[in-house]
Amino acid sequence: MIVKKRGFAHTLCMLLIVSMLAACSNSGGGNEPANPGASTNGGTAGTTEENPYKDKYDPPVAISTVWGVDPALTFRDGESIENSVATRWALETLGIEVKSLWSVTDTNNAFVTKVRLAMSSGQQMPDIITVNDQLLAQDLIDSGRFQDAGALFDQYANEKWKAAMSLDPNVWNAYTKDGVRMGIPVLDYAYNNDYLLWIRQDWMDALGLDAPETIADLEEMMEAFRNNNPQGLSPEQVTPLSVGFKSSMNTWMGDPSWVFGAYGTIPSQWNEAEDGSLMYGSVHEGMKEGLLKLKEWRDKGYIPKEAALWDENKTSEPAVAGTAGIIPGPYWMSGWPLLDTEKNVEGAVWKPYPIPTGEDGTAMRHGTHFFKGVTLINKDMAHPEAFFTYQNYLFDNLADPQEGSPFEYGVFEGYDYALDANGNPLYLDDVPGGTITAPLRYFLVRDGARIPDVQFQALMNLADGKEPTTYREKELVSSYGPETALAATVVMEQEEISKKEMFVGPPTSTMKSRMDYLKKIEAQTFNEIIFGEKPAEAFDQFVATWKSSGGDDITSEVNEWYNTIK
Repeated sequence: MIVKKRGFAHTLCMLLIVSMLAACSNSGGGNEPANPGASTNGGTAGTTEENPYKDKYDPPVAISTVWGVDPALTFRDGESIENSVATRWALETLGIEVKSLWSVTDTNNAFVTKVRLAMSSGQQMPDIITVNDQLLAQDLIDSGRFQDAGALFDQYANEKWKAAMSLDPNVWNAYTKDGVRMGIPVLDYAYNNDYLLWIRQDWMDALGLDAPETIADLEEMMEAFRNNNPQGLSPEQVTPLSVGFKSSMNTWMGDPSWVFGAYGTIPSQWNEAEDGSLMYGSVHEGMKEGLLKLKEWRDKGYIPKEAALWDENKTSEPAVAGTAGIIPGPYWMSGWPLLDTEKNVEGAVWKPYPIPTGEDGTAMRHGTHFFKGVTLINKDMAHPEAFFTYQNYLFDNLADPQEGSPFEYGVFEGYDYALDANGNPLYLDDVPGGTITAPLRYFLVRDGARIPDVQFQALMNLADGKEPTTYREKELVSSYGPETALAATVVMEQEEISKKEMFVGPPTSTMKSRMDYLKKIEAQTFNEIIFGEKPAEAFDQFVATWKSSGGDDITSEVNEWYNTIK
């Protein structure tokens, strides 16, 4: 393997340094903003205006927002996203009244559609809006109705939030315009969708197989799983490797992007080339070898014959049914969906293993960004500092809750947890009235507040045999699958093969007009090669067409953007 634990040790070292610096710079404690004496109104020379930042506002101040409500989200009777335990918490704890301009159940991209309609019709924009759609975020930024969020962040964000953001300074790149940080990235957990291979350990043991280190080893395993199945399944009943690429060759579960990684590229994203420029992974010469490998595997019955019609959820079905031997995906799959396999096959055991390498030792997997959306602040907001009162509190108390934190046992008592007569926490079915789905999403910013490395630090502690003591560690033990901590160590052992999408800027002008077409011919050509409808040479023709049909212009535009942030 090309990657060992050196990369992980370096990462932990850097995280420790960041944490120490944050602790030193925040020795005063509390929710103090970065510059508590700063004036926001540009007072005259020699005078200092009162800092408007408050830990709690009296009288209360208002923050308006809009909501795209996940249809899976549930509420207690009489409550809604506009009037929930979280809006009461904000008013009672922080003196912030969260006002809703509107909400919509977010099916079929309804939230994006409604925001666009509000913009085009000149409707009032909210004080705070959090969006996940990159194109919508850019259109909102371009509307001129939102302000320099980076300057406010520098002035009012507390040190814990700043330390979390500094774990990857590149998170700002996606929302920077003309050098101005127009939006605050919504932080996510690190490595959340980095891949490894989940393999049926009971099948491996019965066949006396070792972990596959190379693509060739993996092929031997798939051959054995299919034609000498220890569960007694016929070859036609077995899915040795459950993958699908209906959505993309590069998505969050069950895709084959790592196969191409063995040949030096990750498809459907912009990767750094040898000369330091950005190159679209799907036109790299290694794609041809990867496509031919997938064709070979399809012909041999190693992957589903209808893989081009399978989306991410479909790839999980044979794994849960107990007829798949291998499925690629994130570290958290031990809890969902793989925990259900044993319900269908007694004795079924899944274990996590590293991504195999190509003949020359090359391996790549798509990497997870430390952010998943952005929060924009209206330039007409009366009290922009109030948003930082809200988020600073969550970063101090919710992002990594310790003993004594208001969120020590969960988000809201009576929703995702309850306390018994002795003060012990109850979860899931033990919560009177049933647990509420994802109350974290009641907050102004989806999931409240996340520090990217917190989840993996807790998982590393558990993997080392530490008894769970913090909320995060107890949550991982109670809510995640039995192999989650082990899977996290496997991810970190291959940290250096993680390749993030390098272009996170706004869609370029040619992208807006040509990218849909280019993606269409990409998917069509790749499927035709895998299904044997066209020869390998069709890839070369695709590359030529891609370049002449806007791809070269897009590449130039992407690198023009990249040069501004390198």
